[in-house]
Amino acid sequence: MRPNWKELPVGDVVGQWAAHYVTLNRKGQIVMSRKTYRRAGEPEAFNILFDDVNNRIGLKPTRLSMKNAYRVAPCGRHGGKMVRAYRLLTEYNIDLPATVQFQNIEFDEGDVMILDLRTAKVSARAKTTARRQGGGAANLCQS
Repeated sequence: MRPNWKELPVGDVVGQWAAHYVTLNRKGQIVMSRKTYRRAGEPEAFNILFDDVNNRIGLKPTRLSMKNAYRVAPCGRHGGKMVRAYRLLTEYNIDLPATVQFQNIEFDEGDVMILDLRTAKVSARAKTTARRQGGGAANLCQS
């Protein structure tokens, strides 16, 4: 029998941690990949902005000593970072079905990270965890 080898192309699929990755869960934890954090300038804190007309969240890099600064905390083993922003959900009545992943993360000319809630989708990881645990998604970033 003769082999019929076919080469598998690499394609343009980017791995989860190689692309910009940001999620928001029902506890108000904004979690981002190391790559996204680096692109934001590796700040010690963010000012959290909300555009209620366009349903978008803005994360503006700032210093921890500045007014309304939300501290950046480590998250996970691979250099991810987290910002605790539960007040964002309560203040602006944001009701999430589960953890959502932002699809098209942008940075404006002022280096504000723009997260669009209109295009955010329930995270595939949240779907799998909910199925496995029978409901709630696991909190991967304790601390």
